Amino acid sequence: MKFTVNHHEAYAYTGGKPFRPSPAGTPAVPQGDAGALGSGPAGAPFNPALPCIVFIHGALNDHSVWTLLARWCAHHGYSVLAVDLPGHGRSAGLPLTSVQDLAAWLHKLLDAAGVDTAVLVGHSMGSLIALEAAERASTLVMVGTAYPMKVSEALLTTARDEPEAAMAMVNAFSHSLASAKPSYPGPGAWLRGGGMALMRRLQAQQAAVNLFENDFQVCDRYTGGEAAAARVRCPVHYILGAQDQMTLPRNNAVLGALLKPRIHTVAAGHALMAEAPDAVLAALRAALQPSA
Repeated sequence: MKFTVNHHEAYAYTGGKPFRPSPAGTPAVPQGDAGALGSGPAGAPFNPALPCIVFIHGALNDHSVWTLLARWCAHHGYSVLAVDLPGHGRSAGLPLTSVQDLAAWLHKLLDAAGVDTAVLVGHSMGSLIALEAAERASTLVMVGTAYPMKVSEALLTTARDEPEAAMAMVNAFSHSLASAKPSYPGPGAWLRGGGMALMRRLQAQQAAVNLFENDFQVCDRYTGGEAAAARVRCPVHYILGAQDQMTLPRNNAVLGALLKPRIHTVAAGHALMAEAPDAVLAALRAALQPSA
């Protein structure tokens, strides 16, 4: 689905269902029967009163990292927007250079979509954007998160001078050992190869800017977490990978003390939506429960 934000086309994947915003104050109550990704009914005819979930990707990613989760939610009682951030994937314009600017862009996209509040689900850099935009959140779900999200000077330098080498480094550290055969159960899936291909495609599409360097600078420079956390008034959940080497779970003490999140830990690395989609779905469904 396409919107116009800041005079540029903005894209959001709707999970294979038509999108309609939910009325203000509609509770996020899951519909449909329980099941793993890829199971269960196709979903009831679309209801315009459905609650909305907004998925926000991380650095050098796009909406496709949410495909499995977005499709499940869209077919089990939610309206879904899995966004491409500016300059990423199908969204036009130059990439933005701060978490605050990206959060402001997200506000405008929600306005364009007619969404008052939504469940905001962000991964890595996207989790910081969701935090900064949390006044629009009915529930805040931060996936593979840490704060401060500092990036080593060596990686930033490599991202500037040798982005292909930097992508290979990040791809290696984003996947746990369990993501490789024979540990990974999915037939015909090569998670590390797929992750590298996605980063290469997005980097090549953005000819005007070094997208890799831009996004990792966005993470590294963000210092507004404490102030943003003080403004949060909704339930907060963390979904963390036990083997995450990019955003180490132990680096969550600063915001954890302020947000007091419910923490869900899954056996995966930083690319946990790909490595452990069923476990991440189970954690997300727990976060969506009204009593959570």
